[in-house]
Amino acid sequence: MMRTYQPAAPDQNPLFLEKRVYQGSSGRVYPLPVIDRINTTPSVQSWKAVHLENRYLRLMVLPQIGGRIHVGMDKINGYDFFYRQNVIKPALVGLAGPWISGGVEFNWPQHHRPATYMPVDVQIERSRDGSVTVWCSDHDPMNRMKGMHGICLYPDRAYVEVKVRLFNRTDQTQTFLWWANVATHVHERYQSFFPKDVQFAADHAKRAITEYPLSQGAYYGVDYGKRARQGVPTEEIPSRFLPDGSYPPNDLGWYANIPVPTSYMIVGSKGDFSGGYDHQRQAGVVSFANHHISPGKKQWTWGNHDFGYAWDRSLTDEDGPYVELMAGVYTDNQPDFSFLAPGETKTFSQFWYPIREIGVPDLANLDAAIRVEKILKVLNLHLQVTQDRPQSTIYLRSGGQEVTHWTGDLCAASSLHISFDDVPFTDDFAVVLEHKGCVLLHYSPAETGVADPPELAVEPLSPEETETLDELYLTGLHLEQYRHPTRYPELYWREALRRDPLDSRCNNAMGRWHLGRGELKQAEQHLRSAIKRITQRNPNPYDGEPYYNLGLVLSAQGRASDAYDAFYKATWNAAWRGPAYHRLAEIDCRRCEWTKALDHAERSLKAEADNLNARNLKALALRQLRRDDEVNNLLRESLALDPLDILTRYLCQSSIPGDGQQRLDLAFDLATIGQLEEAIHILSVDEWTRDGAQTIALYLKADLLATLGREKEADIAYRTAALAGPAYVFPSRLKEMLLLERTLKQHPDDARAHFYLGNFLYDRKRHQEAIVHWIRSTEIDPEFPTVWRNLGFGYFNVLHETAQALRAFEHARALSPRDARILFEYDQLLKRVGEVPENRLKLLQKERDLVELRDDLSIEFASLLNSVGDPQAALELLLGRHFQPWEGGEGQVLAQYVRSHLLLVQKALADSNAAVALRHLHSAENPPISLSEARHLLQNHSMIDYWLGRVLKCSGDAEAATKALERAARSLGDFQKMQVQEISDMTYWSAKALQELGRSDEASALFAKIGNYANQLRLQMPKIDYFATSLPAMLLFEEDLEKRQKITADFLKAQSLLGLGQVERGTELLRHVLNEDRNHTGAIDMMRMLEI
Repeated sequence: MMRTYQPAAPDQNPLFLEKRVYQGSSGRVYPLPVIDRINTTPSVQSWKAVHLENRYLRLMVLPQIGGRIHVGMDKINGYDFFYRQNVIKPALVGLAGPWISGGVEFNWPQHHRPATYMPVDVQIERSRDGSVTVWCSDHDPMNRMKGMHGICLYPDRAYVEVKVRLFNRTDQTQTFLWWANVATHVHERYQSFFPKDVQFAADHAKRAITEYPLSQGAYYGVDYGKRARQGVPTEEIPSRFLPDGSYPPNDLGWYANIPVPTSYMIVGSKGDFSGGYDHQRQAGVVSFANHHISPGKKQWTWGNHDFGYAWDRSLTDEDGPYVELMAGVYTDNQPDFSFLAPGETKTFSQFWYPIREIGVPDLANLDAAIRVEKILKVLNLHLQVTQDRPQSTIYLRSGGQEVTHWTGDLCAASSLHISFDDVPFTDDFAVVLEHKGCVLLHYSPAETGVADPPELAVEPLSPEETETLDELYLTGLHLEQYRHPTRYPELYWREALRRDPLDSRCNNAMGRWHLGRGELKQAEQHLRSAIKRITQRNPNPYDGEPYYNLGLVLSAQGRASDAYDAFYKATWNAAWRGPAYHRLAEIDCRRCEWTKALDHAERSLKAEADNLNARNLKALALRQLRRDDEVNNLLRESLALDPLDILTRYLCQSSIPGDGQQRLDLAFDLATIGQLEEAIHILSVDEWTRDGAQTIALYLKADLLATLGREKEADIAYRTAALAGPAYVFPSRLKEMLLLERTLKQHPDDARAHFYLGNFLYDRKRHQEAIVHWIRSTEIDPEFPTVWRNLGFGYFNVLHETAQALRAFEHARALSPRDARILFEYDQLLKRVGEVPENRLKLLQKERDLVELRDDLSIEFASLLNSVGDPQAALELLLGRHFQPWEGGEGQVLAQYVRSHLLLVQKALADSNAAVALRHLHSAENPPISLSEARHLLQNHSMIDYWLGRVLKCSGDAEAATKALERAARSLGDFQKMQVQEISDMTYWSAKALQELGRSDEASALFAKIGNYANQLRLQMPKIDYFATSLPAMLLFEEDLEKRQKITADFLKAQSLLGLGQVERGTELLRHVLNEDRNHTGAIDMMRMLEI
């Protein structure tokens, strides 16, 4: 039982967030439904947990929340080497909403794990050596790959092993990364550590590099080099976890030194370990993995300052701050994706263990961690082993000779501390730990060399500017592999094909791209062009991928014989024989040619022995050939590889998955190998999870029954499908698209099938076709609100038909008047098309009960109240609600809260009521916890300080007024839209403060600088930041970036003119801004201030 803040039910409206940036790659969330509200009142809830312990360690695993390790405790000293959460308190950090901190989260195939707050299947495995493994498995909800991690303890070892199996169960190449996200409790005495060869660390996408551990320059907007030279600036000094001066203020290994949300990823280390050490508790944790496949080592923190403390409160009640010490496999950055071929399985292990009383280790591996302390000629060794090692020997070697040694028993339950006198420290000095003739650890300080700084990543040139076909192909491949949210690979490949229409690599890439979108004819054309080029001189080409992809396309078109030929040609190439023979065996199964199927399955398995689908196909063929003993042996071996594979379990135990989407996977698998009756049986199970799978299952059942000629049963199943509930029916598999297309050929007046197919097509960016299906759906059934709502997005974002978009949303609202999301989206559309604040406010006032259901609506309502001149009402609304932040969208609540107070300050000043104004300013500087936000350290504070100076001057406190105004004048730069900016709309208030201080020349120079920046901004061609990690403003409706940038430039120019005393020109420009954007809050407030 744990205190739990329950997430709300997922929203039933599909979200097509095409340009959402999440963790530096695509934030596309479809086909997952989104949860955007968490209950603010906790309740006590029972959670399923698996407890695992030996004499050293105690673990607790939560299968209902992604199979994460929730507790990792060292039983020797009671230290939680993983952050222990005593409450389940999700915040809106995950791809689809809820995410919890603490413990160990296993992220794949992207970060954060799409299914991070979803349940996994669990199996407990007990091995002959006494070890116990808790296997946690699920299918990635985005691409249907299978991921499984096994959390393992051994009876005699003081470490945790996590065994990982990643299986691409699809027929196309996929991309993935794997990050184990370890959280640890932190404070001012907590230090992260990495191998001694680490000299540099990188930001996301390697867009910035800093020295490590001692940063010598600016990183994330904080000048660490200046800190080292001049001390920590007053405004950067934390209110909690104050460093004690025992470590340099630019050392990024110490949590307390980092004041802002910060990621850094280690670059170029050849070490296998990392971790963190609590100097207060004299305990820590080591992470170990083979750096050849696990180069990823990362730290993340919310920062030791007010902004970070606010996030700490949102994620826990009393457990305090944490850092994330991540370990990446087949990745060294975020984003940094690797490929996983069709049918390929990657397996690997990661390890963690607690350490005690040895300090920060100089070297750690799976057997031991050691710290070597040299004081003059005295050598102190601090050592901890991970299992008992009786009669071990520690040798000190110098100058190629043994200097001395120690022999004794090493115990995993205690650390060893020994000293050696008169040790000669030569360049080749080394410490060697041996046990029974085996070297367990070898440490030599001299092995650490000097590294060159890594190169910064640069944005690729546009397709037109890219010089070579090779670069065009590779740039497109990179964008595809890294799932870039705002740059498109097909543009590079199309440019290459414009220059050389038969370029084989780009034709193959375009064929694969069209296949992913379900555009089979276009895919075939490109693939045949690729094959034409690669066989122009050589009928037996070096690369078989175009043939394989052509086989997929032809198979999807129902042209099995042609596909068979293409797949067979692909087998000529070693890289593709595994997937190609597998596809051949599937066709053999559908033809009931079991001997061929067996032969082809075995050939496939020679290339990829762990391909579970091929193993299961082989088992089916053996069963059909009545070779039962071989079947049983094979299935037993497959279960040993993966005890949670759905097809293996079905063939072996007739086990049907409880999860609806996995049940669909199983049914499609069975249908693919010709087992239609079995698939129908799977689809006929009564109980389904509420995830939209049952409706598609009914369509599939009808389709399979029709294939078998059972028309009456097919008709019953179809009619049931057509009338089934549409909630969460978000098809995403290519097979679902083909199924819906077949359904509509037979039943062209099925409104829901048109809606579902439209969802698939819109997600694949086949927008025009999606809109056609949605329109047809409304013609058949005009009473379904979600299709009207979807059309609203299509009309505005794709067809640019504003009036039609508004009418579509009005239809949706009329049909679903209690849907708060639709109200929010409609209001955002009104805002985008220029509806005046007064009219928008009237709409929301009529729907106050719906407004109260959503934070975003409440923020908009408060903003509108401020815009129409009722800041007191806005303030009351904001203070009457407990808000919840979402990562990347911070600051919106706080902005309206501060805005309300400052508007009231100006009113109080106009009424000569300085005391009231001071109270409002004090409140503006100290937002309540209920807002769940705090000011980012780098955010410009000059507006508040300027008004504080004005009010204090009016109160007669000249000295305090001067201090406030000087603070405002020093507030140069800003943090907006998740990035540091040199000039912003807040710079105006710094210049106003200079004016108020009588520093007119400086003020005029700064106003002129704002104007010059505005002039340059207006001439620049806007583009989305290539390296953005979050873009919250680009979620719903398309925006004219050029128009928006010109509006921003014009507002800055107006501020400049007003500051320089050109009031008439400045006011005229403000009116122009408001004419272009009637909801521009800065222009609205400045016009009101001029009137006052």
